[in-house]
Amino acid sequence: MSSKVDLSGFDNAWYQPGRGTLVRLLWLLVSALFVQSAVVPMSGLRVWLLRLFGAEIGQGVVIKPRVQVKYPWRLKVGDHVWIGEGVWIDNLANVSIGSHVCLSQESYLLTGNHDYRAANFDLMIGEIQLRDGAWVGARAVVCPGVEMNEDAILAVGSVLSADAEPAMIYRGNPAKAIRPRYCEDG
Repeated sequence: MSSKVDLSGFDNAWYQPGRGTLVRLLWLLVSALFVQSAVVPMSGLRVWLLRLFGAEIGQGVVIKPRVQVKYPWRLKVGDHVWIGEGVWIDNLANVSIGSHVCLSQESYLLTGNHDYRAANFDLMIGEIQLRDGAWVGARAVVCPGVEMNEDAILAVGSVLSADAEPAMIYRGNPAKAIRPRYCEDG
């Protein structure tokens, strides 16, 4: 049986990253030297550089080492957000992160994927929105087009491929709601 996949026909010419080649190359260099670097301890420098390249970032944001952001100009971050070590924001589409959000170590925000039903593996993208108070656990994945509502939690190592209801805890692959974040009396 021969494969029905034909990657020679792949064409994502319709996709526009939002900046020209020179700016993207400059960002790759700056990101590798200062944002992704584990030897640069200053969160403030990472915030400043992301802003310089077009990210909208609020006050009191902490960005740990080894963070990767594909396109800063497609990133909006609220106030008092924690972005943990090794987080990857693979934002082919816009990513909006509310205030008081925590992205734990090595969590992954994935805005692009490929259509497995298409022979040429067409690119598909979808924006991600993390509302105020959301928490993405270590090594968890948020898939394209997903919205995590206020105070929702995605547990360690889970994969969220559908919207998360407010103040619910999600776990598994695919992630399912397992219980409310807060008890009834508080």
